[in-house]
Amino acid sequence: MNRIASSSPTTIDPREKAYLKQQPEYRSIESLAEMWPQTRSRFGDILALFDPHAKPQVKLTYRQLVDRMEQFAAGVQALGLPAIADRLPPRVALFANNSPLWIIADSGLIMAGAADVVRGSDADAEELLYILKHSGSMALVVDNRAVLNKLRPGLDDLPIQWIVLLSEEEPIREQTLPVPVLTYSEVMAKGAKAQRQPAPLKRDTVATLIYTSGTTGFPKGVMLTHGNLLHQITNLSGVIQPQPGDRLLSILPTWHTFGRTGEYFCFSQGCTQIYTNLRSLKSDFKEHQPQFMVAVPRLWESIYDGVQKQFRQQPANKQKLVNTLLGFSQRYVEAGRTLKGLHLSAHPPRVKEKGVAAIQRVLLWPLHAIGVQLVYKKVRQATGGKLKYAISGGGSLAMHIESFLEIVGLQVLVGYGLTETSPVLTARRFWHNLRGSAGRPLAETDIRIVDPETRQPLPIGEKGLVLARGPQVMQGYYQNPEATRKAIDPEGWFDTGDLGWMTPGRDLVLTGRAKDTIVLTNGENIEPQPIEDACLRSPYISQIMLVGQDERSLGALIVPDFDALEKWAAAQNLRLRLPGSESGGELSPDEITLESPQVRELFRQELNREVKNRPSYRPDDRIGPFRTIAEPFSMDNGLLTQTLKIKRPVVMERYREAIADMFARS
Repeated sequence: MNRIASSSPTTIDPREKAYLKQQPEYRSIESLAEMWPQTRSRFGDILALFDPHAKPQVKLTYRQLVDRMEQFAAGVQALGLPAIADRLPPRVALFANNSPLWIIADSGLIMAGAADVVRGSDADAEELLYILKHSGSMALVVDNRAVLNKLRPGLDDLPIQWIVLLSEEEPIREQTLPVPVLTYSEVMAKGAKAQRQPAPLKRDTVATLIYTSGTTGFPKGVMLTHGNLLHQITNLSGVIQPQPGDRLLSILPTWHTFGRTGEYFCFSQGCTQIYTNLRSLKSDFKEHQPQFMVAVPRLWESIYDGVQKQFRQQPANKQKLVNTLLGFSQRYVEAGRTLKGLHLSAHPPRVKEKGVAAIQRVLLWPLHAIGVQLVYKKVRQATGGKLKYAISGGGSLAMHIESFLEIVGLQVLVGYGLTETSPVLTARRFWHNLRGSAGRPLAETDIRIVDPETRQPLPIGEKGLVLARGPQVMQGYYQNPEATRKAIDPEGWFDTGDLGWMTPGRDLVLTGRAKDTIVLTNGENIEPQPIEDACLRSPYISQIMLVGQDERSLGALIVPDFDALEKWAAAQNLRLRLPGSESGGELSPDEITLESPQVRELFRQELNREVKNRPSYRPDDRIGPFRTIAEPFSMDNGLLTQTLKIKRPVVMERYREAIADMFARS
């Protein structure tokens, strides 16, 4: 009988148990507010954060950082903060980007007894105002005056009682804004004169609201509790084990759950966080030589692309040598995976296969060693040369990039989760880094694979819907009980919306998404329906389906409106040769097809215009590669439901090769 594809939270690797036992400090606390005084006590004079790009530069030890958090909290309480009601604190919106002041404001608000509602300040005003209104935020903290000016027209009808600018700009004092507007320094001055009162925070108290994409086009407010986030802090040490003073390069937006939880964990371990950005990343790697890095797949793709570009700039004979060495090293690492049983398979390698792999490792080692000395060592040095482990999440990592990073000796541990799960559900461990998988569940976490229709558990190795249960699963969606009921069943199982299967070793392998949301490699969640609806405004597009899961950009499958297209061609004194037309042979001078440059340029213009003209347009909404399809989506060919909705997984499977080729050529 096949075993059920379920991972029990009680089955933890002995090595992981040992690491978890070494981290007892935060298991008995009730809230994030209690974590920070412990970090001050344990790591006092260790440098907590360093922003080399701020003017002036910012350097704070753990003692200085936590002192500022507590002072900001006291200042917030002095401004006025209602009492916590039914485990739901008063909400304060924090619309700001990653900086030392972000972590001070975030933790200060939570210490004061608020739940912060976080979003990046570069989001459009409509989205930010929706979040402000829906969350019922009673106060607002923003990066600077420019953000406040963006929101100003919509603030009059909201119950905002005070506003803080995380800058030293002169605040707006105009009469048309009838609430106090203070700078960061003014809040700190109030805090210096006040005594912070401990807030009654418990593990089931909401710590933060993070708004994520919804199928209706409106974001949903994910309620994460102190217990949700403390689960991550206390259990991620089973994945990586940083030491006090280890350096971490910080590049992810902290209003993303992935970046935020990663920072919380590294601070809990006494790391030194160094702020960087895409422009400075290359030089910061070399100068600061980090031991750890947390990033989305886009970062590793950019590193890979940069190295490949350098390879292509070499003379032809050197390019040939590098490619030859990479080929030998690819075989070398694959043999190593076989020896360790680290291949995606429902069955472990046989003794004979391991024997062959062992011989291959011995024979290929000298050639791989040459590659290390001539090529791979230089790539490692480009990341500072001290990187112990890099964490990748927010999307899957392409296998060719996985293999390249393994060849050059960069250990990347891929994790998986969602905003609703705080976010980490599974992660690879350095002693079991199964490439192509999303890793094993964290401690206290249960993963189950079920049939998408019947919800019955499926055997190991069989693909189905991924459900998750554990202390990191959200409390629910704020003021949206219907969506909460759809997401979490009465037994506490959260529907991830992802498809996957479990290996015999309890590794989760993801194969696609059962729901519509598309996650790009930069971690951005794209809801396809509103963009598709906008594109359908074009007279030349009959049907469209967006694709792009784990890609750099969106792509599209387009069914043209052939009548409109023929009329357009006639207006250009051209004739459109329809797919399947009986007239074969070469095109006449006045004939075009769907693949002709004129037609592709027409669709490119239509896509660009309609996407950019839609409300709340973001750069990530842009459609990159596209492919035209002659056969319409219909019920007859199984691509539409009875309610005429596109069966996305079916279409994805039907055009799998075409989609892969489309992105490969882009």
